[in-house]
Amino acid sequence: MTFLEKIKSPGFWTNMLKVAVPFLIFVTLISLFMNSWRDIFAGDFAKVNEMNFTEGKWQRFWAIKIIISFGYAMYIVLKKTK
Repeated sequence: MTFLEKIKSPGFWTNMLKVAVPFLIFVTLISLFMNSWRDIFAGDFAKVNEMNFTEGKWQRFWAIKIIISFGYAMYIVLKKTK
């Protein structure tokens, strides 16, 4: 199947969401723990918010994760679709 045929198949987008959403959650959690694990374990969520989400940082934070998750899901589902 070609790329366009795979995208037009009925279960493609459903399967892509099944891969992308858990991967997005996983990438988000790993990123938060890498950026501010001390503050998370200390319970200082105001500092976690300040470090990752204030002053427009949330846009870059989520955009990168969504693009990575979408790309990974597209790769996996295209590879597995027959």
